[in-house]
Amino acid sequence: MNRIKFGTDGWRARIAEDYTFDNVRRATQGFAGYLKTHGLADKGIVIGYDRRYQSEYFAQAAAEVMAGNGIHVWLTDGNRPTPVISYAVVERESGGAVNITASHNPPTDNGFKVRDPHGGAIAPEGLREIEQNIPETMDGVRRRDFAAAQDQGLITLFDPDPAYIAHISTLIDLDKLRNAGLKILVEPMWGNAAGWFPRLLGGGTNEIIEIHAARNPLFPEMQRPEPIRPNIDVALEKTREVGAHVCLINDGDADRMGIGDEYGGYIDQLRAYALLAYYLLEVRGERGPIVKTISTTTMLNQLGAMYNVPVYETGVGFKYIAPKFLEVDGLIGGEESGGYAFRGNVPERDGILGNLYFLDFMLQTGKTPAQLVEMLFETLGQAYYYDRIDTRFPSEKRPEAKARLDAAQPETLGGAPVTGIVTLDGYKYELGDTGWLLIRFSGTEPIIRVYCEVNDPALIQPVLHAGLELAGLA
Repeated sequence: MNRIKFGTDGWRARIAEDYTFDNVRRATQGFAGYLKTHGLADKGIVIGYDRRYQSEYFAQAAAEVMAGNGIHVWLTDGNRPTPVISYAVVERESGGAVNITASHNPPTDNGFKVRDPHGGAIAPEGLREIEQNIPETMDGVRRRDFAAAQDQGLITLFDPDPAYIAHISTLIDLDKLRNAGLKILVEPMWGNAAGWFPRLLGGGTNEIIEIHAARNPLFPEMQRPEPIRPNIDVALEKTREVGAHVCLINDGDADRMGIGDEYGGYIDQLRAYALLAYYLLEVRGERGPIVKTISTTTMLNQLGAMYNVPVYETGVGFKYIAPKFLEVDGLIGGEESGGYAFRGNVPERDGILGNLYFLDFMLQTGKTPAQLVEMLFETLGQAYYYDRIDTRFPSEKRPEAKARLDAAQPETLGGAPVTGIVTLDGYKYELGDTGWLLIRFSGTEPIIRVYCEVNDPALIQPVLHAGLELAGLA
């Protein structure tokens, strides 16, 4: 059988090719062995899932294996947002979680995420240990029939929503947000966030319009449920059409977020991260470390200096962010993909709470989303511009591309001088006061990503295409 390898955030693969019921069972057996080794098996395990094809049945298969290993399972009684599943780990005091989701991947895929007792991502060394525990064949997998395991009390269906809602109510004033008098366009991207904002923000003076809220694992009107353009173009157009004050966007499993402004413009992931950090520091008056990946904005470094809080940089993925976030008691932690964690919550991306915080930012300041971006740039003394190009790239060609990038020592990129190269995760070329370019291989898909952030919009495409040439992709 094929080898199962965990990437940036768990294991993802094409359904029916590598992502099969037997391979899900093998991966679960590997995690069960890890839980036993670390004395966590007696605490039980939470299992949840998304709306992708067959996800509920893959979750049942995982539950049968955990039960076969004598580990009690709390199985969600329906699909749930990833942050709700992660909080259930803390609320149930379990040993961790299995989450059946491929997040923002194409509709052909499904995935297998694992979480620690804090509800956060497991560090790389832990993931390697789980991989090593995965049996090579089904002979090493223990299973117990689902119905029998339920009868024996080894599998318990439960509703994690009330505990999560009670928890976030301690972090944000939901009653105030319900009566904000806003017209809100909600885009759950056919995923697990569907119904959540009408539930949390309805019943007051808001008008909430939700689109793409049914279950449809083909994700029509978008390439994939990733909260970036062009996937969100229909939602942005709808925002303009109905005259909404803001568009709240979540990816397929609702751990990531996106924001559309009142004009139907997109507030990119880097600006959104800087705005949320600015909100916590300035509006809420909180202080604490900022944790960021190498692929996200230098606006956070400026905010850290202005508010005298440390900024820590990690590799890409919450398997790096979550441990650092816990270590330093972070105020906010996040990455370029639109996933952000917040103090007082689990060390996991929470797209629902992030969107609620953004609404509160609007309410507290009386400003529209576009005005908040202007206020941020005025505070920082300059504007920032970002873009990214993803290119399909077979894994067998990685050694050749890596050798090419290892040997490259460019003096300029797109006309901007290269002042340093950082290889923490990929190849990041510092461009002095102009910005930066990053080239890295995706940890979840056969893709090579080229990102840049600069202070002059005219430089975005020249710098990005210089990066493509450097990687041999132009």
